[in-house]
Amino acid sequence: MFWYQRPPRDGLKLIVSTSTWSVNSYEDGYSEAKFEVNRQNTGYSLMTVKNLTSMDEATYFCAASDH
Repeated sequence: MFWYQRPPRDGLKLIVSTSTWSVNSYEDGYSEAKFEVNRQNTGYSLMTVKNLTSMDEATYFCAASDH
């Protein structure tokens, strides 16, 4: 599963990728301290953005893949 951020007037940015069998893999500039991801099974994932500021204004997307 993949979590993306799309800030206003900007393109999609990958935050983190996760799977049920490995640890979360965060992209540069993103961390678990700010973007906490919980994935309990293959059909469910929850991302929590902590300590929100105006810089976090964005649309957030998740995407899943069978591959």
